[in-house]
Amino acid sequence: MSTFPPPHPALWQTRPATAAGLDPVGLAAAARHAAERETPWKRDLAAMVMSDFSEEPPWNETLGPVRPRGGPNGLLLRGSEIVAEWGDTTRVDMTFSVAKSYLSILAGLAWDRGLIAELDEPVRRTVDDGGFDPPHNHAITWHHLLQQTSEWEGVLWDKPDMVDRNRASALRPSAAPKGTHRDLQPPGGFWEYNDVRVNRLALALLRLWRRPLPEIFRELVMEPIGASRTWEWHGYRNAWVEIDGRRVQSVSGGGHWGGGVFISARDQARIGLMILRRGMWGSRRILSEAWTDRMLQPCALFPQYGYLWWLNTDRALYPSAPAASFCARGAGGNLTWIDPQNDLVAVLRWTDPAAMDGFIKLVIDAIRDHQ
Repeated sequence: MSTFPPPHPALWQTRPATAAGLDPVGLAAAARHAAERETPWKRDLAAMVMSDFSEEPPWNETLGPVRPRGGPNGLLLRGSEIVAEWGDTTRVDMTFSVAKSYLSILAGLAWDRGLIAELDEPVRRTVDDGGFDPPHNHAITWHHLLQQTSEWEGVLWDKPDMVDRNRASALRPSAAPKGTHRDLQPPGGFWEYNDVRVNRLALALLRLWRRPLPEIFRELVMEPIGASRTWEWHGYRNAWVEIDGRRVQSVSGGGHWGGGVFISARDQARIGLMILRRGMWGSRRILSEAWTDRMLQPCALFPQYGYLWWLNTDRALYPSAPAASFCARGAGGNLTWIDPQNDLVAVLRWTDPAAMDGFIKLVIDAIRDHQ
């Protein structure tokens, strides 16, 4: 039977490398690798948010909170126990697009409860706020939004979808400059990483739940898995709507223009462990197995992506990792890597993205060298 760590702030059990089936020298090398290869991003994240997404004014305007970051930190779990840890893993920092994977969890919780009847049904059937009106947006489904194939057209929180058209991303270079015109395809006809469209998903989920998404996430995920109460989830200063007479902020799916999830590595590791255990925490089911299966099904247009989780299909993203591993990734060097084959969860904060595969290789080698 799988074990789980006790609720915060109780001591999280650690396990020696050899007892966990890893070579201690190799594991120590992996931890050093992550700790010593700091992201090239400045610690003043306000400057990075304004400059690193290749946007001209006014599109680069920061709308949500931004705070300076700490140094590299992280941990590795095998089973439910910590086998390696470096830096300050209790520090609460921005986590950028890792928040997208948390939106996927919230969508799964809605699907599990019947709030989303069919993932292939048009969103406008249950979210009638003008954001999915004809002619272009009326055929967009939940499936399209979750896979980043919606091709949603419009302006949300003063940001037009155009800002992320032709956006390059991991394994998907762009033939044209970011933010320039590209003819839109029918919904479901093109994969493109786009923060405005993810924020449109967040607003649709808010309309569906009719409660602030951080409240739902706290009640249905973070409290059951024993997370701390230090994490936060913010939207933009102009991202307020009225729900049943209550003024509610719609959260962002990352820190592209500020906001998003502010969280510690230890709390991220708990979320990763819950996903590794296919939605279970102890004897309590958090998320259905059916949703984890859907969440990790490769997109036909881009097999390295599922429902807002990055996949390692054909080992294209991280060649040193098993093909069945997957991850939540955020700008600036934020990674939650989950490897069911080896029963691993790794959280890396502020490690150079170019060094991620090297870390994974050292971990896998530490397993092999112990055998």
